[in-house]
Amino acid sequence: MYSNSGYLHNADIEIEDTVHALSVASCGVYRLTHQPVMPTLRAKGRRDYQLLYICAGKALFCFEEEQVEIPAGRMVLYRPGERQQYYYYAKDAPEVYWVHFSGYEAPQILDKIGFSDRHVLLCGMSFHYPELFRQIILELQLKRPCFEELLCTYLQQILAMIRRNQLEISADKYRNLEDMEATVHYFNEFYMQDISVEEYAAGQHMSVSWFIRSFKQYMGLTPMQYITSIRINKAKELLKNTNCSIQEVSTLSGYENPLYFSRIFRKYTGFSPSRYRKE
Repeated sequence: MYSNSGYLHNADIEIEDTVHALSVASCGVYRLTHQPVMPTLRAKGRRDYQLLYICAGKALFCFEEEQVEIPAGRMVLYRPGERQQYYYYAKDAPEVYWVHFSGYEAPQILDKIGFSDRHVLLCGMSFHYPELFRQIILELQLKRPCFEELLCTYLQQILAMIRRNQLEISADKYRNLEDMEATVHYFNEFYMQDISVEEYAAGQHMSVSWFIRSFKQYMGLTPMQYITSIRINKAKELLKNTNCSIQEVSTLSGYENPLYFSRIFRKYTGFSPSRYRKE
Protein backbone atom coordinates (compact mmCIF):
# COMPACT_ATOMS: atom_id res chain seq x y z
CA MET A 1 0.00 0.00 0.00
CA TYR A 2 1.22 3.48 -0.87
CA SER A 3 0.39 6.21 1.62
CA ASN A 4 1.38 9.85 1.92
CA SER A 5 -0.11 12.21 4.47
CA GLY A 6 0.40 15.39 6.44
CA TYR A 7 -0.99 16.59 9.77
CA LEU A 8 -1.45 20.05 11.27
CA HIS A 9 -0.05 18.96 14.64
CA ASN A 10 2.12 16.09 13.32
CA ALA A 11 -0.46 13.53 14.47
CA ASP A 12 -3.97 12.44 13.55
CA ILE A 13 -5.79 14.68 16.00
CA GLU A 14 -9.48 15.49 15.57
CA ILE A 15 -9.95 19.25 15.53
CA GLU A 16 -13.25 21.13 15.71
CA ASP A 17 -12.30 24.68 14.81
CA THR A 18 -15.08 27.19 15.47
CA VAL A 19 -12.83 30.25 15.37
CA HIS A 20 -11.78 30.23 11.72
CA ALA A 21 -13.97 30.08 8.61
CA LEU A 22 -12.13 26.98 7.40
CA SER A 23 -9.31 25.00 8.97
CA VAL A 24 -7.51 21.95 7.54
CA ALA A 25 -6.36 19.35 10.08
CA SER A 26 -4.94 16.59 7.89
CA CYS A 27 -4.76 15.33 4.33
CA GLY A 28 -3.44 12.27 2.55
CA VAL A 29 -3.67 9.67 -0.19
CA TYR A 30 -3.96 5.88 -0.19
CA ARG A 31 -3.19 3.61 -3.12
CA LEU A 32 -3.88 -0.05 -2.47
CA THR A 33 -1.62 -2.56 -4.22
CA HIS A 34 -0.63 -5.71 -2.28
CA GLN A 35 -2.87 -5.55 0.78
CA PRO A 36 -6.15 -7.36 -0.17
CA VAL A 37 -8.46 -5.04 1.74
CA MET A 38 -8.21 -1.92 3.87
CA PRO A 39 -11.30 -1.40 6.07
CA THR A 40 -12.13 1.75 8.01
CA LEU A 41 -14.71 1.88 10.78
CA ARG A 42 -15.36 4.86 13.02
CA ALA A 43 -18.58 3.94 14.79
CA LYS A 44 -19.04 7.42 16.26
CA GLY A 45 -17.47 9.30 13.37
CA ARG A 46 -15.14 12.22 13.98
CA ARG A 47 -15.46 15.76 15.28
CA ASP A 48 -14.51 17.22 11.90
CA TYR A 49 -15.56 16.80 8.27
CA GLN A 50 -13.91 14.27 5.99
CA LEU A 51 -13.92 14.71 2.21
CA LEU A 52 -12.65 11.81 0.07
CA TYR A 53 -11.89 11.94 -3.65
CA ILE A 54 -11.96 8.65 -5.58
CA CYS A 55 -9.19 9.39 -8.07
CA ALA A 56 -8.94 5.89 -9.61
CA GLY A 57 -10.59 2.50 -9.28
CA LYS A 58 -13.50 2.33 -6.85
CA ALA A 59 -14.30 1.89 -3.15
CA LEU A 60 -17.17 0.51 -1.09
CA PHE A 61 -18.96 2.88 1.31
CA CYS A 62 -21.71 2.22 3.84
CA PHE A 63 -24.36 4.86 4.48
CA GLU A 64 -27.08 4.01 7.02
CA GLU A 65 -26.71 0.26 6.43
CA GLU A 66 -26.69 0.70 2.65
CA GLN A 67 -23.53 -0.40 0.81
CA VAL A 68 -22.63 1.66 -2.25
CA GLU A 69 -19.78 1.16 -4.73
CA ILE A 70 -18.32 4.57 -5.54
CA PRO A 71 -16.31 4.74 -8.80
CA ALA A 72 -13.62 7.23 -9.75
CA GLY A 73 -14.63 10.82 -10.34
CA ARG A 74 -16.70 11.18 -7.15
CA MET A 75 -16.35 13.07 -3.88
CA VAL A 76 -17.62 11.49 -0.66
CA LEU A 77 -18.43 13.56 2.44
CA TYR A 78 -18.73 12.48 6.07
CA ARG A 79 -20.06 15.07 8.50
CA PRO A 80 -19.06 15.42 12.17
CA GLY A 81 -20.50 12.63 14.30
CA GLU A 82 -21.53 10.45 11.33
CA ARG A 83 -20.63 6.78 11.43
CA GLN A 84 -17.84 6.11 8.94
CA GLN A 85 -17.50 2.70 7.35
CA TYR A 86 -15.76 2.06 4.04
CA TYR A 87 -13.50 -0.47 2.36
CA TYR A 88 -10.70 -0.34 -0.21
CA TYR A 89 -10.07 -3.59 -2.13
CA ALA A 90 -6.82 -4.16 -4.01
CA LYS A 91 -8.71 -5.88 -6.84
CA ASP A 92 -10.48 -2.55 -7.51
CA ALA A 93 -7.15 -0.64 -7.70
CA PRO A 94 -8.39 2.31 -5.61
CA GLU A 95 -6.51 5.57 -5.29
CA VAL A 96 -8.21 7.84 -2.78
CA TYR A 97 -7.32 11.33 -1.57
CA TRP A 98 -8.80 12.59 1.71
CA VAL A 99 -8.85 15.73 3.82
CA HIS A 100 -10.16 16.46 7.33
CA PHE A 101 -11.33 20.00 8.00
CA SER A 102 -13.69 22.14 10.09
CA GLY A 103 -14.63 25.82 10.50
CA TYR A 104 -17.75 27.88 11.14
CA GLU A 105 -18.38 28.41 7.38
CA ALA A 106 -17.99 24.72 6.48
CA PRO A 107 -21.71 23.78 6.77
CA GLN A 108 -22.86 26.65 4.53
CA ILE A 109 -20.13 26.05 1.93
CA LEU A 110 -20.89 22.32 1.74
CA ASP A 111 -24.64 22.96 1.41
CA LYS A 112 -23.99 25.48 -1.34
CA ILE A 113 -21.95 23.11 -3.48
CA GLY A 114 -24.59 20.37 -3.26
CA PHE A 115 -23.85 18.26 -0.18
CA SER A 116 -26.90 19.47 1.77
CA ASP A 117 -28.76 16.15 1.42
CA ARG A 118 -26.09 13.93 -0.13
CA HIS A 119 -22.99 11.98 0.76
CA VAL A 120 -21.67 11.63 -2.80
CA LEU A 121 -21.24 14.13 -5.63
CA LEU A 122 -20.00 13.67 -9.18
CA CYS A 123 -16.95 15.90 -9.66
CA GLY A 124 -15.16 14.50 -12.72
CA MET A 125 -11.59 13.32 -13.24
CA SER A 126 -9.74 16.61 -13.54
CA PHE A 127 -6.01 16.34 -12.85
CA HIS A 128 -6.37 19.53 -10.79
CA TYR A 129 -7.92 17.61 -7.87
CA PRO A 130 -4.88 15.40 -7.14
CA GLU A 131 -2.58 18.40 -7.60
CA LEU A 132 -4.49 20.43 -5.00
CA PHE A 133 -4.60 17.53 -2.54
CA ARG A 134 -0.85 17.03 -2.97
CA GLN A 135 -0.26 20.72 -2.31
CA ILE A 136 -2.22 20.45 0.95
CA ILE A 137 -0.20 17.38 1.98
CA LEU A 138 3.07 19.17 1.23
CA GLU A 139 2.09 22.32 3.14
CA LEU A 140 1.13 20.20 6.16
CA GLN A 141 4.47 18.39 6.00
CA LEU A 142 6.73 21.43 5.50
CA LYS A 143 4.81 24.00 7.58
CA ARG A 144 6.44 26.97 5.90
CA PRO A 145 5.34 30.55 6.73
CA CYS A 146 1.65 31.25 5.96
CA PHE A 147 1.00 27.54 5.35
CA GLU A 148 -2.32 27.55 7.22
CA GLU A 149 -3.70 30.27 4.93
CA LEU A 150 -2.55 28.32 1.89
CA LEU A 151 -4.20 25.16 3.23
CA CYS A 152 -7.55 26.95 3.24
CA THR A 153 -6.92 28.40 -0.20
CA TYR A 154 -6.26 24.97 -1.72
CA LEU A 155 -9.30 23.47 0.03
CA GLN A 156 -11.48 26.34 -1.21
CA GLN A 157 -10.24 25.68 -4.75
CA ILE A 158 -11.28 22.02 -4.46
CA LEU A 159 -14.71 23.01 -3.15
CA ALA A 160 -15.12 25.67 -5.86
CA MET A 161 -14.31 23.11 -8.58
CA ILE A 162 -16.96 20.77 -7.18
CA ARG A 163 -19.43 23.68 -7.19
CA ARG A 164 -18.61 24.51 -10.80
CA ASN A 165 -19.16 20.89 -11.79
CA GLN A 166 -22.56 20.83 -10.09
CA LEU A 167 -23.62 24.06 -11.80
CA GLU A 168 -22.62 22.69 -15.18
CA ILE A 169 -24.64 19.54 -14.57
CA SER A 170 -27.70 21.52 -13.40
CA ALA A 171 -27.37 23.74 -16.48
CA ASP A 172 -27.70 20.53 -18.57
CA LYS A 173 -24.34 20.96 -20.26
CA TYR A 174 -24.07 17.18 -20.22
CA ARG A 175 -26.75 15.92 -22.58
CA ASN A 176 -26.60 12.34 -21.42
CA LEU A 177 -24.68 11.36 -18.31
CA GLU A 178 -25.48 7.69 -18.89
CA ASP A 179 -23.62 7.85 -22.22
CA MET A 180 -20.54 9.20 -20.47
CA GLU A 181 -20.76 6.59 -17.71
CA ALA A 182 -20.95 3.87 -20.36
CA THR A 183 -17.96 5.36 -22.16
CA VAL A 184 -15.83 5.38 -19.00
CA HIS A 185 -16.74 1.74 -18.39
CA TYR A 186 -15.88 0.84 -22.00
CA PHE A 187 -12.49 2.57 -21.90
CA ASN A 188 -11.59 0.84 -18.64
CA GLU A 189 -12.58 -2.53 -20.07
CA PHE A 190 -10.85 -2.27 -23.45
CA TYR A 191 -7.91 0.10 -22.88
CA MET A 192 -5.52 -2.61 -24.21
CA GLN A 193 -7.17 -2.43 -27.63
CA ASP A 194 -6.56 0.16 -30.33
CA ILE A 195 -9.49 2.45 -29.50
CA SER A 196 -10.58 4.92 -32.17
CA VAL A 197 -12.48 7.86 -30.69
CA GLU A 198 -14.06 8.56 -34.08
CA GLU A 199 -15.28 4.98 -34.51
CA TYR A 200 -16.56 4.82 -30.94
CA ALA A 201 -18.52 8.07 -31.33
CA ALA A 202 -19.98 6.90 -34.65
CA GLY A 203 -20.98 3.59 -33.08
CA GLN A 204 -22.87 5.47 -30.37
CA HIS A 205 -24.52 7.77 -32.95
CA MET A 206 -22.74 10.86 -31.64
CA SER A 207 -20.84 13.49 -33.55
CA VAL A 208 -17.12 13.33 -32.80
CA SER A 209 -16.90 16.98 -31.74
CA TRP A 210 -19.90 16.70 -29.40
CA PHE A 211 -18.58 13.47 -27.90
CA ILE A 212 -15.10 14.87 -27.20
CA ARG A 213 -16.52 18.11 -25.77
CA SER A 214 -19.07 16.30 -23.57
CA PHE A 215 -16.54 13.75 -22.33
CA LYS A 216 -14.10 16.49 -21.36
CA GLN A 217 -16.84 18.35 -19.49
CA TYR A 218 -17.72 15.15 -17.67
CA MET A 219 -14.23 13.81 -16.90
CA GLY A 220 -11.98 16.85 -17.12
CA LEU A 221 -9.91 15.07 -19.80
CA THR A 222 -10.37 14.37 -23.50
CA PRO A 223 -11.17 10.74 -24.40
CA MET A 224 -7.58 10.04 -25.52
CA GLN A 225 -6.11 11.73 -22.45
CA TYR A 226 -8.31 9.55 -20.27
CA ILE A 227 -7.37 6.36 -22.15
CA THR A 228 -3.70 7.31 -21.79
CA SER A 229 -4.15 7.89 -18.05
CA ILE A 230 -5.66 4.41 -17.68
CA ARG A 231 -2.75 2.86 -19.60
CA ILE A 232 -0.08 4.76 -17.66
CA ASN A 233 -1.67 3.82 -14.32
CA LYS A 234 -1.78 0.18 -15.44
CA ALA A 235 1.87 0.36 -16.45
CA LYS A 236 2.81 1.83 -13.05
CA GLU A 237 0.98 -1.01 -11.33
CA LEU A 238 2.76 -3.64 -13.44
CA LEU A 239 6.18 -2.05 -12.95
CA LYS A 240 5.71 -1.94 -9.17
CA ASN A 241 4.06 -5.27 -8.57
CA THR A 242 5.35 -7.70 -11.23
CA ASN A 243 8.58 -8.87 -12.83
CA CYS A 244 7.26 -8.36 -16.35
CA SER A 245 9.77 -7.05 -18.85
CA ILE A 246 9.36 -3.53 -20.20
CA GLN A 247 8.12 -4.98 -23.48
CA GLU A 248 5.52 -7.09 -21.64
CA VAL A 249 4.42 -4.08 -19.60
CA SER A 250 4.12 -2.11 -22.83
CA THR A 251 1.87 -4.75 -24.40
CA LEU A 252 -0.26 -5.26 -21.29
CA SER A 253 -0.75 -1.50 -21.04
CA GLY A 254 -2.06 -1.22 -24.59
CA TYR A 255 1.11 -0.19 -26.47
CA GLU A 256 2.49 -2.46 -29.17
CA ASN A 257 5.64 -0.38 -29.64
CA PRO A 258 7.87 -0.40 -26.50
CA LEU A 259 9.81 2.67 -27.66
CA TYR A 260 6.62 4.68 -28.09
CA PHE A 261 5.41 3.39 -24.72
CA SER A 262 8.64 4.50 -23.03
CA ARG A 263 8.34 7.95 -24.58
CA ILE A 264 4.72 8.38 -23.45
CA PHE A 265 5.50 6.99 -19.98
CA ARG A 266 8.38 9.45 -19.51
CA LYS A 267 6.18 12.33 -20.67
CA TYR A 268 3.50 11.57 -18.07
CA THR A 269 5.67 10.49 -15.13
CA GLY A 270 9.04 12.15 -15.67
CA PHE A 271 10.76 8.74 -15.52
CA SER A 272 11.61 6.03 -17.99
CA PRO A 273 9.82 2.73 -17.19
CA SER A 274 13.05 1.12 -15.94
CA ARG A 275 13.92 4.14 -13.77
CA TYR A 276 10.38 4.22 -12.38
CA ARG A 277 10.70 0.56 -11.38
CA LYS A 278 13.98 1.26 -9.58
CA GLU A 279 12.60 4.33 -7.82
